[in-house]
Amino acid sequence: MGLSKHIEAFLEMMVAERGASPRTIEAYRRDLTDLTAFLEARNVSLVRVKRSDLQAYMHQLVCNGMSPKTQARRLSATREFYRFLFSEDVVDKNPSDYLLSPKLNKSLPKYLSEAEVRRLIETAQRENKRIYTLLEVLYASGLRVSELVGLPVLAVTQDNKTLFVTGKGNKERMVPLNEPASAALEQWLTVREMMLPPGRPNKWLFPSSSKSGHLTRDGFFKHLKQVALTAGIPPEKVSPHVFRHSFASHLVAHDADLRSVQKMLGHADIATTEIYTHVLEDRLKKVVEKSHPLAYSKAKGFFK
Repeated sequence: MGLSKHIEAFLEMMVAERGASPRTIEAYRRDLTDLTAFLEARNVSLVRVKRSDLQAYMHQLVCNGMSPKTQARRLSATREFYRFLFSEDVVDKNPSDYLLSPKLNKSLPKYLSEAEVRRLIETAQRENKRIYTLLEVLYASGLRVSELVGLPVLAVTQDNKTLFVTGKGNKERMVPLNEPASAALEQWLTVREMMLPPGRPNKWLFPSSSKSGHLTRDGFFKHLKQVALTAGIPPEKVSPHVFRHSFASHLVAHDADLRSVQKMLGHADIATTEIYTHVLEDRLKKVVEKSHPLAYSKAKGFFK
């Protein structure tokens, strides 16, 4: 089954205007191909679809035992596609409006304790300068692993205290670094020059012999697991994304402003950043008990 010209136009728009990655485009392609097959089985074209047809599609996903997370992704792809068709006047009204969303169980992010992070960084400092620098930068910035390993040298300012990061959708942001990360970068840049083969320039901050020219996500993941083993921390607890969660959770625990954390992480919506307020639960209870006007003290005899 060939792709509809409307789907092709939609995917082209996602690349040109939204800067969608090849992985994102492939996911949209799969989801919309699945939707097309469902509609064709009902003798309904993509541009003649009704909301009831789309709701039937979502119902079939449930009956097929598809996970709520996958259902939500299919629904998101469907909505984006029909918003595009509506904006291009291909359809008179958006049939995806008011579609029911699957209920997702919000799981709390897994993160390491501050002591565990310190142990990992100290172990890496003794074992491997490149991984040590990666961990210092990751814990100081909360970058996504793809953003981290794909940093060009030019992303680092001359004083090694700020990174210029290109994130999802080719959105750029500035991320400040703390003193340990800045010092680690300064040392790494000296070592990096000595590691490069003569006459083979490389623009990446963390070069390697991989096809991309820089350390891969999988390569970093494997090195991190080895550091965890050496540090006496269960490897299954540790990943680059867990480090990102740890960065955000520890910032919030130390009273960082949520909007600032959102900018550092590169979240488009602050609702995504709000998952890190889980670390505040106990503290908030104490604040309410101490400061809320209705939380009268026992000394005044209001509560026993």
